[in-house]
Amino acid sequence: MNFILYAVPFFFVLIAAELIADRWRGVSNYRLADAVNSISTGVLSTTTGLLTKGVGLVTYAFALEHLALVRLPADSVWVWVFAFVLYDFCYYWLHRMGHERNILWAAHSVHHQSEDYNLSTALRQTSTGFLLGWIFYLPMAVLGVPLLVFVSVAALNLLYQFWVHTRHIPKLGWFEWCFVTPSNHRAHHAQNALYMDRNYGGVFIIWDRLFGSFQEEDDNEPVIFGVTTPLASWNPLWANLQFYAQLWDDARRAERTWDKIRIWFMRTGWRPADVAAKYPMSKSDLSQFRKFEVPLDSRQQWYVGLQFGVYVALGSYLLNLERSLPTGALLLGWGAMAFGLFVLGVALENRPWAGRLEVLRLASNLPLVWLAPLVGLWSASPGMWVGLLSYSLLSGIGLYCCRQRLTRLAS
Repeated sequence: MNFILYAVPFFFVLIAAELIADRWRGVSNYRLADAVNSISTGVLSTTTGLLTKGVGLVTYAFALEHLALVRLPADSVWVWVFAFVLYDFCYYWLHRMGHERNILWAAHSVHHQSEDYNLSTALRQTSTGFLLGWIFYLPMAVLGVPLLVFVSVAALNLLYQFWVHTRHIPKLGWFEWCFVTPSNHRAHHAQNALYMDRNYGGVFIIWDRLFGSFQEEDDNEPVIFGVTTPLASWNPLWANLQFYAQLWDDARRAERTWDKIRIWFMRTGWRPADVAAKYPMSKSDLSQFRKFEVPLDSRQQWYVGLQFGVYVALGSYLLNLERSLPTGALLLGWGAMAFGLFVLGVALENRPWAGRLEVLRLASNLPLVWLAPLVGLWSASPGMWVGLLSYSLLSGIGLYCCRQRLTRLAS
């Protein structure tokens, strides 16, 4: 069973509930651009996962077949309990190394880039975790955890983590000692020196207490969310590439061949001495911290928000039909998704060329609707062309209404 697919509607219902709680309490934990960026990275991660999840599944199945010391039954409750706990233990080490090693932080940093903290932050996920993340779960295969059980407890672990991304729930007493909670996970998302690289558990905080990485949320040290090298962008593609690009630049500039290689595997933040001297990087002063913001008027926000809803619907469509769609269809869907979310990110940043790129995005829907039936993304029908015409007309009207700020074509 695909637990994530069935959970998606509840994610959005709970986000709506949190927005209501914000208004009721007179606080503002959401900004449209930040929420759209967070959910965009999640949608992109999910659609990328449809194409890449085979990496983890194939390696796990191979290890289970050839390296398993025992074979555990999938119909035993105790096997499921054991697998659930073991998965979180493996996740702890993946998560910890994801903060402590450059190449793994390049993937995981996406989840920490938001300078807000709300339920949309939980959906902010990397698209490149498949490259190395599978390595940390191989012990489960060696110990004989069946593939079905592994996939199921992985989904349950991820689902648990959703609710802890909120500022509305205070400390929970005894629960804080054993489980990951909103309080100790808020500390995890902080860039304050006190909280940096702490609280790695997914479900159980007990691992952090055992291995010396626990830090309680301190009322005297308000949490400042985000990363020490700010993303300063609303672009979900750049969010996934930012730290890889930084590592590549440093590796390219390094004089020693050994430094070019080891920078990828060194502790997070390590840079070759010659590169650091020639290209210094300053960390932001948290006492002067300001969230990244680009002014947008209400027309622009409405336009981007409504267009974003189209891509959420497309992502849900791909997730729902993934088993019946051929690879070509998934590739076309992913391409349309990535390009569309990139364009909306540009619009949120109010770039001078945002209007022209938006016109190109709308024009690209014509070949998309033509190609989709050919690769099996959906069936050919007159209704698709009527829908395209209606969508393009409404989008054109919306684009015209906010042309002065969004396109800047008049200047």
